[in-house]
Amino acid sequence: MSNNAAGPSSKSKAGSSQPSETTFKRKRGVFQKELQHMMYGFGDDPNPLPESVALVEDIAVEYVTDLVHKAQDIGSKRGKLSVEDFLYLIRKAYYFARKKRGTQMHHRGLAKA
Repeated sequence: MSNNAAGPSSKSKAGSSQPSETTFKRKRGVFQKELQHMMYGFGDDPNPLPESVALVEDIAVEYVTDLVHKAQDIGSKRGKLSVEDFLYLIRKAYYFARKKRGTQMHHRGLAKA
């Protein structure tokens, strides 16, 4: 597991508003207690492993960071960042996740036949 918050999938692009991986450091473990409660609520152990909590935190922070950067790119085209930019990205991600899941379920059905 890497120690950087940005991860390998969010390399900075030329001309993009994304900072490079070395331009910021974040505190680790800020959301540990909340994530432990959320993980328990979704069926995990009441006291999950610290490594699991750290991994979920890294994934969540990377997702939110990526979402903010994408919203900032969309908002910069209009000259301002708005809540609608975030809602658009969340709806778009939800739509594609549902579409992908439906396709996977369809392929599983074909594989059983």
